[in-house]
Amino acid sequence: MQLPAPIRTYFEAQPPQDAQALAAAFAPDAVVHDEHRAHRGPEEILAWWQAAKAQYRHRAEPLDLTQAAGKTVVRARVSGDFPGSPATLTFTFGLAGGRITDLEIR
Repeated sequence: MQLPAPIRTYFEAQPPQDAQALAAAFAPDAVVHDEHRAHRGPEEILAWWQAAKAQYRHRAEPLDLTQAAGKTVVRARVSGDFPGSPATLTFTFGLAGGRITDLEIR
């Protein structure tokens, strides 16, 4: 499966060494919606990502990719230190200019 470059960065990034690459994959006004919260801009998104990685020590393995309503939708198997692991989650990405503009995780 060929993931667009910023989405590939999102799924392959590992803390702490890839933190700046992950932040750079997001547009300046990007927003991430996860667990009923919104995280805005690369700095806030990076803080959210680092905290989630530290808390859950999770890894996401993309299973498939589709396009819907102008978005790139990736289903991924997520495993880590959380109840119900592993789980299949849906990551809905908005992309523009080679960066992630929005991401919703369900």
